[in-house]
Amino acid sequence: MTRRPTISVSMGDPGGIAAEVLVSALDDQQRRADARFIIHGSAAAMHNAAHACKITPYWWQIDPRASLSATASHDVVLMDTDPELLDNGTEPRFAHAADRLNGELSFRWVESAIGDALRKESDPLHADAVVTGPINKQAWAMAGKRRYPGHTELFAERFRAKRYAMMFVGEKLRVILATVHIPVNDIRNALTIGKVYDAIDLGHQACLDLGIARPRIAVCGLNPHAGEGGLIGDEEGRLIEPAIEHAQNAGIEVSGPFPADTIYNAAVRGRFDLVVAMYHDQGLIPIKLLERDLAVNVTVGLSTIRTSPDHGTAFDIAGRGIADPGSMCNAIDLAVRMARSRQSAHA
Repeated sequence: MTRRPTISVSMGDPGGIAAEVLVSALDDQQRRADARFIIHGSAAAMHNAAHACKITPYWWQIDPRASLSATASHDVVLMDTDPELLDNGTEPRFAHAADRLNGELSFRWVESAIGDALRKESDPLHADAVVTGPINKQAWAMAGKRRYPGHTELFAERFRAKRYAMMFVGEKLRVILATVHIPVNDIRNALTIGKVYDAIDLGHQACLDLGIARPRIAVCGLNPHAGEGGLIGDEEGRLIEPAIEHAQNAGIEVSGPFPADTIYNAAVRGRFDLVVAMYHDQGLIPIKLLERDLAVNVTVGLSTIRTSPDHGTAFDIAGRGIADPGSMCNAIDLAVRMARSRQSAHA
C-alpha cells in the first residue's frame, strides 16, 4: 500500500473563476479521499465561491503564520492569507478584472505551492504534486512580475529545469509545444533543432509516464503545408527534420514534419498519441476546440509534477457559480495519478 499523495494547490487569481472551479472540483468525497490537499489562497474568495456554487464549505482553514502541526489529519487544508491582509489594513475584496492585488496574491500562492514541493519528503507538508489555478498574466505584470509570462517559466526557474515544455493532455488529443510564451514574430529566431528535439523527447517520456507503452509522435511543420518542400520557408528542412532524425536515432517512434492543418485529424482518429506543435496557438487552438473544459496543462521536465486547467480566469462570468470545473477536476485527477505512478516506480 502506498500513502495518499499530498497535492499542493495555488488557488489562482481571486478575482476570476479559479476559486469556483476549485471548490466545485473538490466537492467530491472520493476525490478528497484519493489525496490530501493543501490550498494556498483566500478564505473570502473560497467562501464566496462556495456560496455562488451552492456548496457547503468542507475545508480546514488556518493562518499559515500559525503552527501547522494540527493539519495532518485533514483532507483539505486552506492556508488562508486573508488574516495577514486584514492585519495590514487591506480588505480581501477582489476585482473581477486584472488587478495588482490579485496579481500579488496569486503569484505569492504559486510560490508557496512550489515551496511545498521543494520541502524534504520527510516534512509533513511536502507536496508530491502541484496543481495551479488560472492566473491573469496582466495582473502579474501589474504586481511587478513581468519577467514571468506564465506559470511555466516560473516553475522552470524555481526547479532549475534545463529542459522543459508545456504539454496538454485531453481525452481525444495530446499536444506538446516546442516554444512557449513568445511573440509570433520571434518564433522563427527562437526555434532550434534542440527545442524541437527536446519537445519530442520530453513528450515521449511524459507519454510513458501516462502509461502509453510505445508512444507514436507526430511533429508539425512551422510553415503552411509544412514548407511545401522549401517553397514556403526552410525551417522544416533546416530545423525540424534534423530534430526528428535525432529522435528516431534515439529509439523514439516519431514522424513528420506534417502540415498542421491536417495532422490533428490523424491524431484524433488514433494514429498518433502525441502531436508536437511549434508554437503556442498552433497547439492550443485544436486542444481548446476539441477538449474545452477538459484538457489539462502539464509542465514536463520538472523534478515535481505540475498540472493546471487549460483555461483562464474568465472574469466575465466570475462570481456567478456557472464556471465548468471539468478541467480542474481532470488537472487534480491527473496530478494524483502521476504522483501515484511515481510512488510505485520508487517503491
